[in-house]
Amino acid sequence: MAKRDYYDVLGVDKGASADEIKKAFRRVAMKFHPDRNPDNKDAEDKFKEAQEAYEILSNDEKKANFDRFGHAASNQAGGGGAGFGDIFGDVFGDIFGGAGSSGGRGGPARGSDLRYDLQLELEDAVKGKTVEIDIPTMDSCSNCNGSGARAGSSPRTCTSCQGVGQVRMQQGFFSVQQTCPKCRGRGQMITDPCGGCHGQGVVEKRKTLSVKIPAGVDTGDRIRLAGKGEAGPQGGPNGDLYVQMNVAEHSLFVREGANLHCEVPISFSQAALGGELEVPTLSGKVKLKIPLETQSGKLFRLRGKGVTQVRGGGPGDLLCRVILETPINLSAKQVKLLQSFDQSLGGSSKHSPRSSNWFGGVKSFFDNLTN
Repeated sequence: MAKRDYYDVLGVDKGASADEIKKAFRRVAMKFHPDRNPDNKDAEDKFKEAQEAYEILSNDEKKANFDRFGHAASNQAGGGGAGFGDIFGDVFGDIFGGAGSSGGRGGPARGSDLRYDLQLELEDAVKGKTVEIDIPTMDSCSNCNGSGARAGSSPRTCTSCQGVGQVRMQQGFFSVQQTCPKCRGRGQMITDPCGGCHGQGVVEKRKTLSVKIPAGVDTGDRIRLAGKGEAGPQGGPNGDLYVQMNVAEHSLFVREGANLHCEVPISFSQAALGGELEVPTLSGKVKLKIPLETQSGKLFRLRGKGVTQVRGGGPGDLLCRVILETPINLSAKQVKLLQSFDQSLGGSSKHSPRSSNWFGGVKSFFDNLTN
């Protein structure tokens, strides 16, 4: 069968840049990589074809010869190419286990990392606590101790890679080293699989873990528990477990970093005459002094009554905003008292400086519109 044009193989135009050629090769090679297409001869052939195309088009001299002479240039080229294993590793990095020229045994695959979303009340997040979590996971099979082989038997050395975990493929005048498709890079084969895990070395279980939550955590923080994730297949190392914090909304407080915010309703008489209020904090009640003639919306700061963050630093503050509450369900007598009080003010600006300034600003605004 005649060879396809290298540009058609990678799906790029003849004027494609080196970066476009590299991206195209990565896309095609990832699609047809043997690790993703085990026992698929057609995919394997297309993977080799893409390797050959990239080896030529990524080399300026070889690309120029191909553009001029086509495949005849490749047939006339001498040996001692650029070492495609190095090119392959440069393009893919560690996506497929670093299949570069250095080789080395892959070994059993690592287990998957797990994530657990933990709901916390604000009080627990601020003070810290120890919680028990129940997680579903893949754990090492107790029947075969994670080997995947039936009791009394053991894994055998892979006959394809001779236990190395990688194989070398020759393509023309260059070779490629890649993960062994027969044993998936483990170097061993299970010929008599365990009945409990069907040769995988792991089974689905639920396990309970005790997690210590440090004081001061907030939504988005996470705790890494090394080795508490899923067990790796056929004796591979465990992954990690990440416990993600999610702090629930509080009925009184809103957290902003190290500070807490809350709104405190006060009556008209308290705001006008001043006084003392009890306000809540996460460590108990404290006294808040309200000065004479306090306006609605005034902010009071209680230093050190906030949160000590998990990353250190001193405690934040509690910021209390007083909100003037309008009385409702007034009796006839109370209405008359308020009317009498309002009349006693006589509309004097000295009793309502903010209102007087506002109305003055409104008048000035309309005067400017008419001029």
